[in-house]
Amino acid sequence: MPEGLEAEIYRRSAERCIGRTVAAVEIDDRQVMAFEIRSTLPAGTVTAARRIGKLLLLDLAFDSVAGPTFGVHFGMTGRLVVDGAAPIERLEYGSGRDDPAWDRLTIRFTDGGLLRVNDPRRWAVFTLDADETRYGPDMFDIDGDALATSFGRRRAAVKAVMLDQTVIAGLGNLCVDEVLWQAGVSPLAPVGSLDRPRVEALVAAMRTNLPAMLELGGSHRGVIDPETRVALPPCPRDGAPMRRQTIGGRTTVWCPFHQL
Repeated sequence: MPEGLEAEIYRRSAERCIGRTVAAVEIDDRQVMAFEIRSTLPAGTVTAARRIGKLLLLDLAFDSVAGPTFGVHFGMTGRLVVDGAAPIERLEYGSGRDDPAWDRLTIRFTDGGLLRVNDPRRWAVFTLDADETRYGPDMFDIDGDALATSFGRRRAAVKAVMLDQTVIAGLGNLCVDEVLWQAGVSPLAPVGSLDRPRVEALVAAMRTNLPAMLELGGSHRGVIDPETRVALPPCPRDGAPMRRQTIGGRTTVWCPFHQL
């Protein structure tokens, strides 16, 4: 966490910044682009709050002339706070504390408002004009044709491929496990072995379950939730033993009985 669902929650909160002008920026000097961001953003007015995959993007303009795009990738433990309100009070695998010492970015607006990124582990990354072309179709927009094209003739396990942001932008570990479980697709299946019905099943699972999880609060609100991942109870669908193993370098929870 945060995955694309959390980034979308943050994007909605960041919409409150549209129309505001940046007065000053405080940023962790460990950030690679700290100097450029600190010197570029002031006097810029936020014109849009967008998201691509897990990346929050704020477009800026200077005297009505389009300027740079400021990007925030929240890493595993970054939280957005706008005007003192955090749309996600606690990340599933992070701290619920809002310690000022963990503020890695503070944008002060001329109207007195604040946008902060609070991150105890310093994994959040801030950028200017990130390359948006490197991302695949967004998890909310992808269709069967696009997914089949993205899969191509790859031979890797579908779990690993679906985590690749150049294939599907926005999916993280929890969401991929949920989509695979809902679609009945084994995380070990080579993508090249998936026929069109199974590709369409993945698309249907994304279209149905990801918006529902978003409205419930994020990537931890699926059937294969953090409690299930720890306790490993019988499969909620068929009662078969669940399995936990590492696939593509990530902990994966799945049901070998109905995920084929």
